[in-house]
Amino acid sequence: MPSRSFPMYENEVMSTQDLESGYASASSSEASIPDIFFTKPHLQFLNRQLQNLEPQEILRWCITTLPNLYQTTAFGLTGLVTLDMLSKLNIPRPQLVDLIFLDTLHHFSETLSLVDRVRKRYPLVNLHIYKPDGVEIAEEFAAMYGERLWETNDQLYDWVAKVEPAQRAYRELQVNAVLTGRRRSQGGKRGDLDVIEVDEAGLIKVNPLANWTFKQVQDYIKINDVPYNELLDRGYKSIGDYHSTQPTKEGEDERAGRWKGQQKTECGIHNPRSKFAQFLREQELKQQEEALHRALESELKIAA
Repeated sequence: MPSRSFPMYENEVMSTQDLESGYASASSSEASIPDIFFTKPHLQFLNRQLQNLEPQEILRWCITTLPNLYQTTAFGLTGLVTLDMLSKLNIPRPQLVDLIFLDTLHHFSETLSLVDRVRKRYPLVNLHIYKPDGVEIAEEFAAMYGERLWETNDQLYDWVAKVEPAQRAYRELQVNAVLTGRRRSQGGKRGDLDVIEVDEAGLIKVNPLANWTFKQVQDYIKINDVPYNELLDRGYKSIGDYHSTQPTKEGEDERAGRWKGQQKTECGIHNPRSKFAQFLREQELKQQEEALHRALESELKIAA
């Protein structure tokens, strides 16, 4: 699948310079050059090559290859390792990748404290924080959507707290590609993760530490004295919202503490966008049916 739409050549107007040379270059008119474009064979080839590289080499490839590259992070261990590696890359500007943090308004206080510590440790980092649309604090969220929305309608919660803010961030920041903290050793749907993927909307997702284990990540954090979430010292391995995160037991998968007891392994950000499009359409139809039902009941009462 292409990462962006590929323009039809007959519909593009090329500059005189483009027509003379027969090629497009960085100085060509914007209309004459397609956005980032990966065919399926190209993606397969890239994954075969990137699979054998160290994370730092993958990150270097990303910086030199992918424009409008950002890192999405909830400040888990893998994301922190990525951030530290980026800060130490031997390139002209050591920090080229801005961070996107989705503040769901339901993070642990320890997570929010970590955000402040990360800012102090990496002062060159630009951090973009996105919250659910129209609200700033948890009390406002509850007033708008009801108490404990994650229990009454978990898909709607995922949409308003995570998916919609993420899509808004990608749109407003004009994001072409993101670095994620997903790894194969985390289990679940991530077990067969590729290093580079393209989602339904054409967003390129790169998983630079896809091959690493939890121990490798943890060892890097310790050796390099990277700030991390205090909850990790209390048995948590994967940390999300406070209401859906528990410590893991010995021998359990790394993400076993997320949505414990539920048939759920992802919050929605990494699920197909079409799934949420269908969900939102069903929600709309449900609301229309409820409104019609109320109108009919009202008419029957008036007639009676």
